[in-house]
Amino acid sequence: MAADLHPLIRSNFRRFFLRGLGILLPSVLTLWILVAVYNFVDQKIAAPINRGVQELVLWSTPWPYADDLTDSELQQLESELNSQQRKDLKAASDRTAWLEYYARREELRQWWNRSSIGGWAVLDLIGLLIAVVLIYGVGLMVGSYIGHYTFRRGEELLRRVPVFRQVYPYVKQVTDFLVGDTTGKIQFNRVVAVQYPRKGLWSVGLVTGETMPRIESKADRKCITVFIPSSPTPFTGYVITVPVEDTIELNISIDQALRFTVSGGVILPGADQQQEQQQVEAQASGAADGTTAQGQAGPQPAAGGANHDDRSA
Repeated sequence: MAADLHPLIRSNFRRFFLRGLGILLPSVLTLWILVAVYNFVDQKIAAPINRGVQELVLWSTPWPYADDLTDSELQQLESELNSQQRKDLKAASDRTAWLEYYARREELRQWWNRSSIGGWAVLDLIGLLIAVVLIYGVGLMVGSYIGHYTFRRGEELLRRVPVFRQVYPYVKQVTDFLVGDTTGKIQFNRVVAVQYPRKGLWSVGLVTGETMPRIESKADRKCITVFIPSSPTPFTGYVITVPVEDTIELNISIDQALRFTVSGGVILPGADQQQEQQQVEAQASGAADGTTAQGQAGPQPAAGGANHDDRSA
């Protein structure tokens, strides 16, 4: 009995563990990605901007004030310097002015960090806001004729740089697909199934619109252009032209079709997933009914055999 329970316990543990992993993993990965993106933006973009804002305040205003520092206070500041700061102090033409500027910077940094909520410096949002404004300004500038021309010329120069030209086009293709301007992007309007790459093999495709008139005139049939996304990178794929009667309309959204492609067919659309679940439940129910029927029919031959023996007797 114990030997029979051991595989059962192991099977149940594996099933429930994978079920819990499937429930928790998407949430954990989503939080991890959001935290990683925030840390990258905060450390690599906002922090340098905040340091620049602090330097601008020190350069353009006399605040915080540090003109009345005594000799003992200056010596205390000098003793707190690290090796690089000591080198900068030796290279300075006016040691007192350098130490006063250093004292102002430290005072401003402490005041900056004191304005916090739960240990998080609220003023760090200044760097994020300035980054958003700068990105908006770049987009606005590129939207003009001069900005667009300058951007294109700079992009052409970058494409000539060794190593950079092997990486930049593919990165730009990904970013254009994710966050590119909708005016220059392919607009998908519905999802169809087509026989591609050969008859008998069905692929999920996204209809981009009508096809070339010359193709329709040669085919003598109404045709459409279909984009077949590849897996797991749906921003690459193949563009084909097929007759309308050779396609099957799929009542699913573009997002559902892309999720189906990216997951390699694992994530089914809602209606198909429910239908598959119903089929699995029906098969399980049928198997259970068949087992029950076999159990009930088992004694019948014995009963029939007994009746035959009674008739023979």
